[in-house]
Amino acid sequence: MRSLYHHPLCPFSRKVRLVLAEKKLEFDEHVERPWECRPEFTALNPAAEVPVLVEEGGTALADSTAICEYLDETFREPPLLPAEPMARAEVRRLVGWFDAKFHHEVTRGLLGEKVIKRLSQSRAEPDSRAIRAAFSAIHEHLDYIGWLTERHSFLAGSSLSMADIAAAAQLSCIDYIGDVPWDRHHGAKDWYARVKSRPSFRALLADHLPGVPPPRHYADLDF
Repeated sequence: MRSLYHHPLCPFSRKVRLVLAEKKLEFDEHVERPWECRPEFTALNPAAEVPVLVEEGGTALADSTAICEYLDETFREPPLLPAEPMARAEVRRLVGWFDAKFHHEVTRGLLGEKVIKRLSQSRAEPDSRAIRAAFSAIHEHLDYIGWLTERHSFLAGSSLSMADIAAAAQLSCIDYIGDVPWDRHHGAKDWYARVKSRPSFRALLADHLPGVPPPRHYADLDF
């Protein structure tokens, strides 16, 4: 059976977990603390970053986008990248937006400073300026999600795509620590409610890290 090395609060790991679940592909889970740089793990990925997917034949795949596109090309149902080139380019643009811009402006400042530093036993204190900047930036991103979903049911069209999965993976981590101001962004909230009600989200909603409990609404499909 294929194996996934991941961390529950890594948004890129969550992206791969969602794709595997949408494709209904079974896999063994191995929770990895990448900051420990275990030799057995760095042998799979010298970058010491999760996620890493190890296929049944033993081939190890790293980088969430590479893994997700491999899975979509290999297991076509349901397709998460459109067949039409222009539509596919738009999905990839949005994946890049959330993987890079959202992660840099929001996830690293909230999850990274408030939780990951503590989990990794970093000696550095949380950067209050980075946290304030992330709280400020998240509103622009939630407004953008609301704007996108005024035009389509999902971020890039009428059906779920890799764009929704990338966005939901990032936001689900921020929601786990209770830092998403949903009440001020109803369009984004409605979209996220539709996404997190999908069966593929169940495993994420069941995540519970010792010492870092999620807020009560986290697993509530009706918020």
